[in-house]
Amino acid sequence: MSRDALIQQVLAVLDKAGFIVSDRCDVHPRSFDIAARRGRLLLLLKVLSNIDGISQEISNEIRCLANRLIGYPLIIGDKTRDRLLENGAVYLRYGIPSFNVRTLYDCFVEGSPPLVYAAPGGLCVSIDGDVLREARTDKNISLGELARELGVSRRTISKYEEGMDATIKIALKLESILDVPLACPVELLHSYSRSQNESQLGPDYVPMMVRDILKIFVDIGFDVLPIIHAPFNALSQEEDIVMLTGISKYNDTMIKKARLMSSISNVAKTQSVLVVEGQSKKLQINGTVLVEKEELEKIDDSSDFISLVQDRKVDPDSDAKSSDIRVIH
Repeated sequence: MSRDALIQQVLAVLDKAGFIVSDRCDVHPRSFDIAARRGRLLLLLKVLSNIDGISQEISNEIRCLANRLIGYPLIIGDKTRDRLLENGAVYLRYGIPSFNVRTLYDCFVEGSPPLVYAAPGGLCVSIDGDVLREARTDKNISLGELARELGVSRRTISKYEEGMDATIKIALKLESILDVPLACPVELLHSYSRSQNESQLGPDYVPMMVRDILKIFVDIGFDVLPIIHAPFNALSQEEDIVMLTGISKYNDTMIKKARLMSSISNVAKTQSVLVVEGQSKKLQINGTVLVEKEELEKIDDSSDFISLVQDRKVDPDSDAKSSDIRVIH
């Protein structure tokens, strides 16, 4: 399946599941393709025909972005190597849950999370050891008897009861013998260590103009996370306020960038800001506030900058007000 066709399928599932979605990111290479939100749940989705196409560098960046935005990264694909992804199975790529569109549908439309994950030895499931032990005891089956039924050792059964994972074949046979469901859902939405992930961001070349402006943000009190593979150059954070931060000259490309930043920001419930080299013709574009570099250089602290952004959120042409900057708890 082509990547464009796959993205259309993903968008259709997200719509049916009640998510609002951002415009597609069109930078190359991109750390994520779509931001999607349903209530308090924010997803950053990377869509690939082959899930092995994601690099460790891109994976690190999407994990860092998801952490800072209080969201979760997912990879949606069609195959791994030369094999199609199994329905209902989760494959990890650099720690990011990866699965096919059918599994996405089952999880977020049907409310049926996947139970199977891919391991080096094949497809496996997590066993609920307490349920296994209770069911075995209720049926008055000894460890030895159950071990003989499965063709494994007593020690292996003990390990399953202690929480050791099992192959699909073993799990199905256990469920058949004990007549109870034993498989635990795969955890798709989990957080990553911020310090660990951010220390792994690659040392990509950052243009001098970008580096100089991000240093100003640091100097006035922002915690700045540089971003390489996204339509913005950094996440700037001051306590609980997060801003998508871009840097560009005022041109047609910048206008397109500002609109995409606004779309992502609306979904992520952040504010988006573009620092303009030279003179800006507007105060904002679709909710992305524009600040000239010379203006930024005159600001003494982060609170003054935030006040400037808040003041410019009213479009002088339409008097329309964009959504408030999100306070992340």
